[in-house]
Amino acid sequence: MKGGDILQESLWMQLVNYFSDHGRAFFALGREHIQVSLLALLCSAWIGITLGYLTITYKRSEKWIVSLIQILRIVPSLAVLLLLIPLMGTGTKPALIALILLGVPPILMNTISGLNHIPLSILESAQGAGMSDCQMMWKIKFPLAAPLILTGIKTASIEIIASATLAAKIGAGGFGEIIFTGLGLNRIDLLLIGGGAVAILAIVIGVLLDISERILFRYQFLQR
Repeated sequence: MKGGDILQESLWMQLVNYFSDHGRAFFALGREHIQVSLLALLCSAWIGITLGYLTITYKRSEKWIVSLIQILRIVPSLAVLLLLIPLMGTGTKPALIALILLGVPPILMNTISGLNHIPLSILESAQGAGMSDCQMMWKIKFPLAAPLILTGIKTASIEIIASATLAAKIGAGGFGEIIFTGLGLNRIDLLLIGGGAVAILAIVIGVLLDISERILFRYQFLQR
């Protein structure tokens, strides 16, 4: 048997043994990863869409809101985590804040873009029908901007799931624990398990959001 075959067989046995011995721990870490990611995504969506609404309603606020969010976007998530430790200690809370700051920008920018690119003729028709600004926002603008907003949510979800691995650095759990353990012990099997789990989770969430988009906005796909 060649050396490469021996290594592959050894790696495969390590993977099998891990799930045999630590299967429950793996799924517990997966649950933690999903929980913190989902909560961060929901908070990011609420903040991003709300700020997007404010920037459209109050045009003067758009410049400083977008500038502030873009500044926060360039700060690495790990740096945010480390900065929050003296203020909030370790655990889920600082990790959640860091992930929210990461998830808000794409949702905010797509919300603004979606609301700004609604055809003027549609808005004029709504005004001619006697709709108020509030009615236009909720019955015309947001429904038409929804596909682009969902695209921002998909982008944010992938970024949040990938960056949630860093939460393990401050004791927030998740698949990052497997990855960092693999780095510390120089275990390729653990790196493959942790990294692969994060990649699969991101793909699954992306596919689910794609399916949701096709169901919610099927009229757009029928027009293509």
